[in-house]
Amino acid sequence: MTRLAREVTTAIILDFGPEEVLRRLADPFWFQAFGCVLGYDWHSSGVTTTVCGALKAGLAGSEHELGLFVAGGKAKAGRATPSHITAHAERLTVDPSGLIYASRMSAKVDSVALQDGYDLYHHSMFFTKDGKWAVVQQGMNTSSGYARRYHWLGEAVLDFCREPQTAICSNSRGQAFNLVAHESTPARSAIARMPTDFKPGTLKLEFERLRVLAMPRREYITVKDVNLSRIGRFLDSIQAEHPKDFSSVLSLPGVGPKTVRAMSLIADLVYGAPTSFRDPATYSFAHGGKDGYPFPVDRALYDTSIRLLTDAVRRSRLNDHEKGAVLRRLKS
Repeated sequence: MTRLAREVTTAIILDFGPEEVLRRLADPFWFQAFGCVLGYDWHSSGVTTTVCGALKAGLAGSEHELGLFVAGGKAKAGRATPSHITAHAERLTVDPSGLIYASRMSAKVDSVALQDGYDLYHHSMFFTKDGKWAVVQQGMNTSSGYARRYHWLGEAVLDFCREPQTAICSNSRGQAFNLVAHESTPARSAIARMPTDFKPGTLKLEFERLRVLAMPRREYITVKDVNLSRIGRFLDSIQAEHPKDFSSVLSLPGVGPKTVRAMSLIADLVYGAPTSFRDPATYSFAHGGKDGYPFPVDRALYDTSIRLLTDAVRRSRLNDHEKGAVLRRLKS
């Protein structure tokens, strides 16, 4: 599977360049189909970690030749993404700090600015010598046991905090605390204005008043969720930084889910700028299923995919024995 992942990727790079691999990895339908071709179950959360892991292992040692690099991974490997990027710094034609910022912001957006009940545990970043990038990361809902995958493409990101993902894949949708939704634009602006609109200490007093209000039951936020003294100290530190926009606020160290929820609630109360609770997830089915779920297999599309992959393998650098074995499997 690692060899096939490497050779299919190499064939794409030879024909279209490494940037095309980034675009395809950012497409959830292509990513899912790629995982199926490599032999992983379409319905398993393991598709994300295994496909990214196979690519990282398969491209190891040939990154400089191909112009495509892979950083991050599952758990500790994901948190080590900045050091993985730095390790390739000598082979890049750009300052790696931009890639490190993109890695951190994509993770922070999908865990802080978007709170949908899925905790991130996997983060992989794919990038080229000239700084183009894509991110594939995944979160787990510990209550339901289901996973959700997030796709990013650097060239498509105009604003890290305004619907920046190319896709979010999930088997279920519900409500989500969604500060990156288009309709949350007023809330983002209000949060960014807070440090300059209020005198130091005013925000703490404003939030203190919430403790005496009879609030309706809302599962997505309660007053008990917020540590007032910590929020107060942090809001004072934000004022000292003079952030220019919501992205600047979000990128500050210490801005976590509870802090953002508290600031969003204040933005709603003070500025009348509510945050969206629209779940942005889409679905990631490509060819359908042989059992008709979620829809019958589209045979014409399926055959086209096989022909394209067969052609890629024919032109890859697999030896004759491996190539024949792969083609026989595709044919069957």
